[in-house]
Amino acid sequence: MNDNAKETTAAALQRWRDAERAVAVARRGTLAARQAADAANEAAIAAQATAAAAKAALDSMSLAEASAAKTAAAAHLMAESSLTDLADATAEGDVADLAERAAHLDYTAAEGRARAREDEPPQG
Repeated sequence: MNDNAKETTAAALQRWRDAERAVAVARRGTLAARQAADAANEAAIAAQATAAAAKAALDSMSLAEASAAKTAAAAHLMAESSLTDLADATAEGDVADLAERAAHLDYTAAEGRARAREDEPPQG
């Protein structure tokens, strides 16, 4: 309170209004500071969640990389096995071709001998 007993009503009213404005500004400042603190706390929580998610993503990436390496190794073995199967099949086909050619040559020779003897009619 002002010790000046001679203060006019207008001056006292003006001082009261100034005090009310100062209180309103202080309250807005307090509210803004509280909101900023709450926002900072939420940002810290979000940063922790982001860090946890990044770690989980890194762990997942490591697992995916290991899985991909195993899949590549399995595919390599499968490719080698397929090449071996192809080589075997090719060799079997070549042997069958040779056997068929030999059989054909044997038949042709037998047919030639038969014609030469003329005691066997040709078959075929």
